[in-house]
Amino acid sequence: MSLLERIFYFHQEVLKGHFPNSRTLAAQFETSIATSKRDIVYLRDRLLAPLAFSHEKNGYCYREEGFVLPFEDSPKVVFLLAMLNKLAGEAGLEELPEVKQLEDRLSSMISPDYGKLIDRIYCEWIEVESIDHHVFECIIEGVIQGKVLKLLYRSLKGETSSREIAPQRIINYQGRWYLLADCQLRQASRLFHIARICKAEITEKPIPPDSSPDQKLLEQSFGIFKGKPLCHAEILFTSTAAELVRHQHWHKDQTLEEVDGGLRLSLPISDYREITMKILQYGAMARVVAPPELKHKVQAEIVSMTEQYISV
Repeated sequence: MSLLERIFYFHQEVLKGHFPNSRTLAAQFETSIATSKRDIVYLRDRLLAPLAFSHEKNGYCYREEGFVLPFEDSPKVVFLLAMLNKLAGEAGLEELPEVKQLEDRLSSMISPDYGKLIDRIYCEWIEVESIDHHVFECIIEGVIQGKVLKLLYRSLKGETSSREIAPQRIINYQGRWYLLADCQLRQASRLFHIARICKAEITEKPIPPDSSPDQKLLEQSFGIFKGKPLCHAEILFTSTAAELVRHQHWHKDQTLEEVDGGLRLSLPISDYREITMKILQYGAMARVVAPPELKHKVQAEIVSMTEQYISV
């Protein structure tokens, strides 16, 4: 059990007038007397609890009324915990037993109103994918233990391949889970879509010391298709799209410029696929200014879409 849990338990016992001491705390959490004494000192000296020892009761009480722990009944803390719970469910992690255990434990520790707040927060992500929680747990353990993972991976075409990878970073992008890892098959860093990992197991091989998270790879360009930027995309947004994009963050190196007729967004891209979808999302209120290659791809997609409806 953590220091936080022990402190909270001891605090509650004092409030109930049970006069707890180091022995009762040690017995509750199966810790040493020395650890319990350090916990009590921490509560008194670091959290400024007005503790007083009663020799008659052989335990502690508060010499002043109204003392609360810094994290106790804090609306901001409660809201944050409620959001974490909702986001875990929306991100496809509701099957992880630890998510439910964390909710139960924190709800009892922080505030009796925690459950009420949970019911008053609504989160909705679209296109969220279900992931195998056994696979996810294996990935977490591989990252923590620093061990190479063996995966059975399915491509978009339905082809499966066996991979040994050195996990670097777990990524959530727009509600989908990915794993950045050094792939021994490709001899390069690759982004694995966790929903397409059919099976995962931890090997006894340690992650090579030269395998480390490449933050630059993740930050260089827009979207989930990571890599060295090919170019800067420039898109002109008009009408209500301009007002929406004005308040949005697409990439850390983006620039926004007010121009005649609307708002021009510029950002680095390493792949045309996702940016094309984003542009089409705004319909006639978005127009590619540069580069020509992106303009042609958007035009070709519009033509292809039009032909489908004309042929009906």
